[in-house]
Amino acid sequence: MSRLAQLSSGSSLAARAFRSGGLTIIGYGGSQALRLASNLILTRLLFPEAFGVMSLVWVFLQGLSNLSDMGVTQSILQSKRGEERAFLDTAWTIQVIRGLLLLVVTWALAAPAAAFYDAPELADILPVVGVTLLIMGLFPTKRDSANRNLVLGRITTIDLSAQVLGLVVGVMVAWATGSVWALVANAVTTVFMQLILYQIFLPGALNKPRWERPAARELIGFGKWIFLSTAAGFLLSQGDKIVLGKFLSLGALGVYNIGFFLASFPLLLGGMVTRRIMIPIYREKPPQESAANRANLHRLRMMLSAGLFALLTGFAVLGVWLVGVLYDPRYALAGGVVVLLAVMQIPQIIALTYDHAALAAGDSRGFFVLASTRAALMMAGLILGASAYGLIGALVGQGVAMVLAYPAVIWLARRHNAWDMRHDVVFWFSGLLLAGIALWLNQAAVASLSALNLP
Repeated sequence: MSRLAQLSSGSSLAARAFRSGGLTIIGYGGSQALRLASNLILTRLLFPEAFGVMSLVWVFLQGLSNLSDMGVTQSILQSKRGEERAFLDTAWTIQVIRGLLLLVVTWALAAPAAAFYDAPELADILPVVGVTLLIMGLFPTKRDSANRNLVLGRITTIDLSAQVLGLVVGVMVAWATGSVWALVANAVTTVFMQLILYQIFLPGALNKPRWERPAARELIGFGKWIFLSTAAGFLLSQGDKIVLGKFLSLGALGVYNIGFFLASFPLLLGGMVTRRIMIPIYREKPPQESAANRANLHRLRMMLSAGLFALLTGFAVLGVWLVGVLYDPRYALAGGVVVLLAVMQIPQIIALTYDHAALAAGDSRGFFVLASTRAALMMAGLILGASAYGLIGALVGQGVAMVLAYPAVIWLARRHNAWDMRHDVVFWFSGLLLAGIALWLNQAAVASLSALNLP
């Protein structure tokens, strides 16, 4: 109890990491609970095709965002100048310029995107949702500074409050119109309210336009590899939607998206926790510095992976039942998606904490090598799997790709003295056991996914 009291109120790295990890879990859990509530309400007010259309919208916008990411947030987190006003204002100026350019590109590409996916609605929806890219470019660097110092209480509260307001607006529009514009209103309102609340309630000075050359050189020098890494990250996070958008109908894609939303919870939660706490921990307590640092990282890694595996087990084993309880029969096939996706994410969860050792050390090039390797394998697995066996083949292809990428994970982790063999052996064995049990219990639901393929 004494140790918990210290972690709850102390100012040490361990205490800040403990509180930040807890707040991230609470925030992300609350966010997903709100998204689930939104899903449950909106799936009853809207039609599956609406979710299929919006999944394509987010693929497009995420692609533009990732393909232009200069790693401003990562630079602020790891740079020795991350607290200086000139550095922060230069970083903010880069973000604003990027947001303006992305808005223009979204307007220009809306019609071609609609033609490519044979979804005319995209031509009207993309220019409106594209405004969120400009709004996010205006987010103050006060948000990144709070993340750098592992002080996340207000950010968590702001994000949840904005999401509640977005949900209320989305439900009102869905009730009034029954159209996909309810999802658009939800998204735009949430991001706009985040901007307003960050500016008002986060401590620190407001950003001003500034261009300090040394700061710009550092940001761009570090960010060029982050730019390439996030392009690869886009394929990792959205490659399934890109490929399946051509292999599935909009209705089937909407069903898949519901399954993805549930199954991805453990992986996305783990990704958010590691992004927020691992770079500061690796920066202040690098594993190559001492055996004590490596031992502390091992304990942290074991606790994080154990918690994520517990969550993953629930979705892998109970996914079909969960979809049956939460959604109406139009979405029943999403249960098999939950099970198979949860199993295929096991390799990613095992390797989750290694990437950030490179970023904390300023090795954005090594981070890019790993991200590009994963992306190339992932896209190959998706395309080959979908071509041969439809949706089931695409999902299995993702899992196989991440297994093949594991040697690259070890390479990068060893380069920064961060590889934890004991951790990996324990969770590879646990993962194989979980996969066998989940697929055996839900084999009929997984086999039924072939019904979602195009004729």
